[in-house]
Amino acid sequence: MRLLVVEDEPKVADALRDGLESEGYDVAVETDGDAAFARLASDHFDLLLLDLTLPGRDGLDVLAAARRLGITTPAVALTARDTLDDRVAGLDAGADDYLVKPFAFAELLARIRAISRRGRPLMVEPLTVDTLTIDIPGRQVTRAGRVLDLTSTEFALIACLARYAPGVVTRDMLIREVWPDQSRSLTLDNVIDVHVSRLRRKVDAAEAVPLIRTVRGIGLALRAEENAE
Repeated sequence: MRLLVVEDEPKVADALRDGLESEGYDVAVETDGDAAFARLASDHFDLLLLDLTLPGRDGLDVLAAARRLGITTPAVALTARDTLDDRVAGLDAGADDYLVKPFAFAELLARIRAISRRGRPLMVEPLTVDTLTIDIPGRQVTRAGRVLDLTSTEFALIACLARYAPGVVTRDMLIREVWPDQSRSLTLDNVIDVHVSRLRRKVDAAEAVPLIRTVRGIGLALRAEENAE
């Protein structure tokens, strides 16, 4: 079972990793919210152990953004926030369980075992726009039955566009979803242009009807209508 531990206190993170590995778990560790979200978006884990108070992106925001992206990894919130409102906020953001610090390691193991037994149905419907289909859990994109070879960044881009389709996605929205650890700049705008250009070639080049459309002065939209630009 592969776990992602997100904890900014080095001693706590090391103790969790050592303890969990001694129990036979495969453990990866991230120490801030931005890195955690990037790891979740590009890798597969069976369980997320997430501290809610993190440098950079807050743990609740990491979890909510992951759920919006279609990432269904079960999550246990680990936090000193122990009010009823805090618990409700954590569960509403997408946590499957909530463990208040300090906690006994034996209790954490019991929670992990309980979630493993319960499992999480992976009945996530694919995102479909015209002939484009995006399988979020399988991280596979097809166009008219043709499997597209996308990088992790290109996958995150097309998934973001598909979630809002046929609506318009602004650059600020793209940055928030795909480059959460960066601020808008001319350099980042150029990076976005390069990735979008490459994504267009892979998605639209062999097809009669383009789907990735520029809405001038606003952003991008994923839709088949000829008058969308």
